[in-house]
Amino acid sequence: MSRLLSVASGPYAPPAPARELTAVSADGARLHIEVHGPENAPPVVLAHGWACSTAFWAAQIRELAADHRVIAYDQRGHGRSPASPACSPGALADDLEAVLKATLAPGERAVIAGHSMGGMTVMAAAGRPALREHAAAVLLCSTGASRLVAESTVIPLRAGRPRTWLTRRVLGSRAPLGPVTPVARAILKYATMGPGSAPHMVEACARIVHACPRKVRYAWSQVLDLLDLDHGVRQLSVPTAVVVGTADRMTPPVHARALAAALPDCLGVTELPGLGHMTPVEAPELVTGRIRELVTTYTRARTHTQVKEGA
Repeated sequence: MSRLLSVASGPYAPPAPARELTAVSADGARLHIEVHGPENAPPVVLAHGWACSTAFWAAQIRELAADHRVIAYDQRGHGRSPASPACSPGALADDLEAVLKATLAPGERAVIAGHSMGGMTVMAAAGRPALREHAAAVLLCSTGASRLVAESTVIPLRAGRPRTWLTRRVLGSRAPLGPVTPVARAILKYATMGPGSAPHMVEACARIVHACPRKVRYAWSQVLDLLDLDHGVRQLSVPTAVVVGTADRMTPPVHARALAAALPDCLGVTELPGLGHMTPVEAPELVTGRIRELVTTYTRARTHTQVKEGA
């Protein structure tokens, strides 16, 4: 399990959950879940990305929990979820299904937001019964479905085999990240954030990423290297919005545009000038606002319609 480094105060300090529970995935993997906000409020499910944890969504949780039931979980091996030898897109889909079944009533529908590997989780689960039952709408933040290493611009070279080879070595490194130092912050900021990211944003992301165990980070890097979820994108039939930073080196805007072209019900792509890969941290108000819009349009509207029909 991770060392759970986190920011102690401010908008990126993880808020205390109203309750915690554990979901058990199809292969027995145990998943840590936090629930924030009123129990009878519209539900939002948050899936974090590679080398992160529920702490990554602190800004969204803090704002949404006033009038939403916010469900955030740690991907296997991340945060408080124990590591598992099973690392695959199928395992991610199994885990999301387990979380939805553990936290939502039969037929209850939520807005599901996924960042990076969290967005890939949603795409991997697109054809699963639980997602079809429980997803009212989806927000994909800074993510892609395939060719992740080939399209990454972390290495500042022209696209081609040399860049892909070097990127694979860098992102798939087994080396420990070590303590959060000024050099470590600078490297993380260059690779994952926009050049104008404020120091407190960089600090929050560095603490979260550096808390991820080395073996877990490496194992999932191998999965992402070979990822191909293009079929999942075409199966994601619920209304889906896409957000990406124009300075995203991990999943550049080419991925967002490909998603928009393939999604059956795409609500459009929001490109954020100058922002990097960590959009929920770099643009917390915009991401939170987009989630609120989806809840208002696709969750609350549906609930009101059901009430009228039953009257």
